[in-house]
Amino acid sequence: MNKKKHPEGLPAKEVLCDFIHDSATPLSKRDIARAFSLEGQDRIALKALLRELTEDGAIEKTAGKSYKVPDSLPETGLVEIVGLDADGEMIAKPLHWHGKGAPPKIYVAAPSRTENALNAGDQILVKLKRLSKDEYEARILKTLDEAAGKIIGVFKPYKDGGYVYPTNKKIKEDYFVPPAFSKGLGEGDLVAAELLPPSAQYPRSKKAVRIAERIGKKNDPRLISLIAIHSHGIPTEFSAAVLKEAEGMAEPALEGGREDLRAVPLVTIDGADARDYDDAVFAEPDIHPKNEGGWHLIVAIADVSFYVRPQADLDKEAFKRGNSTYFADRVVPMLPERLSNDLCSLMPHVNRACLACHLWIDKDGHLIAHKFVRGLMRSAERLTYEEVENAHKGYPDDKTGPLLETVIKPLYKAYGILKRAREVRGALEIDLPERKALIDGKGIVTAIVPRQRLESHQLIEEFMVLANVAAAEALEKKDAPCIYRVHASPSFDRLENTREFLKEMGYSLPKAEHLKPKNINHILQISSDKPDKELIHTLLLRTQSQAVYSPDNIGHFGLALEKYAHFTSPIRRYADLIVHRALVRTYGLGAGMLEDFEQETLSEIAEHISQTERRSMLAERDVMDRFTAQYLSVNIGRDFKGRVSGVTHFGLFVTLDESGADGLVPMRSLPRDYYIHDEKRHALVGKDNGYSYRLAQPVVVRLVEADPLRGSTVFEMLEASSGVLDKRKRSRREKGRPRQSGKKRPDGGKNKSRKNGPQRKRR
Repeated sequence: MNKKKHPEGLPAKEVLCDFIHDSATPLSKRDIARAFSLEGQDRIALKALLRELTEDGAIEKTAGKSYKVPDSLPETGLVEIVGLDADGEMIAKPLHWHGKGAPPKIYVAAPSRTENALNAGDQILVKLKRLSKDEYEARILKTLDEAAGKIIGVFKPYKDGGYVYPTNKKIKEDYFVPPAFSKGLGEGDLVAAELLPPSAQYPRSKKAVRIAERIGKKNDPRLISLIAIHSHGIPTEFSAAVLKEAEGMAEPALEGGREDLRAVPLVTIDGADARDYDDAVFAEPDIHPKNEGGWHLIVAIADVSFYVRPQADLDKEAFKRGNSTYFADRVVPMLPERLSNDLCSLMPHVNRACLACHLWIDKDGHLIAHKFVRGLMRSAERLTYEEVENAHKGYPDDKTGPLLETVIKPLYKAYGILKRAREVRGALEIDLPERKALIDGKGIVTAIVPRQRLESHQLIEEFMVLANVAAAEALEKKDAPCIYRVHASPSFDRLENTREFLKEMGYSLPKAEHLKPKNINHILQISSDKPDKELIHTLLLRTQSQAVYSPDNIGHFGLALEKYAHFTSPIRRYADLIVHRALVRTYGLGAGMLEDFEQETLSEIAEHISQTERRSMLAERDVMDRFTAQYLSVNIGRDFKGRVSGVTHFGLFVTLDESGADGLVPMRSLPRDYYIHDEKRHALVGKDNGYSYRLAQPVVVRLVEADPLRGSTVFEMLEASSGVLDKRKRSRREKGRPRQSGKKRPDGGKNKSRKNGPQRKRR
């Protein structure tokens, strides 16, 4: 920036730029003049300085003649909800973004008078407040008419026409289907409807729609996942061109510099229900005399980049999907079955193309060398986690017996070293309990059970993490383009709130700038045998940011790694395919390399695949909610034990101990009172009755609603078995000062909080 002298009293360019950059909203010339106490000639000089900074590109002038940071957002604008972060806060993106790099993250304050009113894909008008360079806070001004798009719902006939009952629990009204648009439809059909333009025959108040598509029939066993697929806009059908391109492919020959790995007893280890096997592993002691106690590992990954070339029809479709989406009853794959379950799947006893990573670790688990090659492999066996675990514990079967000494035991020995290295490194040890739905042949949920977490799962995870680190390191070493998997450290504000709360409970957490994952692990460990364990673990989990893809490396906080990329699952993640192409280009491994146009648009690619990943996560969560509601629907009126898993201004979310099912306890079902949402204490506190409901608190609830199609599960709180008296209220009662419920106060007034039923503090 050109540095010139300015009249005395005028701030230096750097000072003025910092002041504008630090402002939450655009600043007018008057705002700036007042802030720096500028008068007379100084104000004239300020105008010239602002013009100079604008010409330099350091700041930009808005249509309202205010000044702001370049590439920042306006004070009001349209945004689209993309999902929830780990703390349950709604995250949005700008609907229109013309700035450089990825758009900023927008935290959306929850609506004050609706329950769970926003979903991914909703577009809203908001007032924005800038929190930092890449983060904004948004206050909702107006929710755009969702019905302008497609409405997914269930059709019910009425007279000659019918009605569509939306599956989105946010939409409270039904939509009228005129007779002309209801032909051929049966009761219970899942449909996509579109609003008809208002007319004399169908005024806006009638909410008339036409049926755009019949998605499924009432008795379709996969109706629940169909709802999520269409609600979230997940592509399911491959075009004829894509299928033709895939069908015309074949296995590669051992040529073009491929390393022959067919004699190496590589094995795949996956879930029993897996159909795409994209990684195989092998381990042996390193015989190099300078690496005593070290190991040589091989992680071989399906060579998807050999088949899916940039700009081909297959590539465009894979990019659009971004990743595969997994439901309990089906998979929506990123690639056609010819590739995902055949040519790219490392099936046993057949030749398969692979991109293999040779890894050398020392006796302490440090990665000391790596080498990437294109190879031709032949998997020795397709194993499941359970089979490998049983063999390791001394119960081999016909498949694992012959591999026990030569393959399985060496894998576990290498894993033991990697596990110790992880512990020394201090990777975050928050182990999230996962649930899965068991589905019978009719598509009905028979059970909700914990997802197994075996040592064999951890073995594969550690091998994959090591290969992912090697991929990022290999590209960074050559200053080559890469899409990193990044995980930022917890945000300052969120961490400070949690730190202060933990301090009151006797736990010490370092300030944000000094925080390491091992500090969090320490608190997890010392609280593991204390009554407040659940609360502590939940709070620490919710301080974490969401991992995303980015061409800029900021490291991975959770894994305590300086560099990390996704390399090991290119069949189901486009991010991994990009990393494969980058490695092929950087190390001259043949065809299918990263093209120049991809390198120039890595930011856009990273943002897109981060969004498709969030889309799949939300869809998978929606399906799990609906399957859970289906499973619970036969238990209306039954009482359940659970824990408070979320505290909001409109009620509580409770997770059941037995099944892991989640549901809402609306404010109206709590004992009558005026409830204050204490955000810092993560609690709802009754003003008069003294009941306090806080995060992770054990409760007993009664199931009052379970709607599988809407994914709505509602509980009511059983007052006698939940709610802990706030200490201040308990103290008041013990001193003989009873609460005044609906009685005259000393000043002659009434208890207004009881007048119109349950109240709540509005934000």
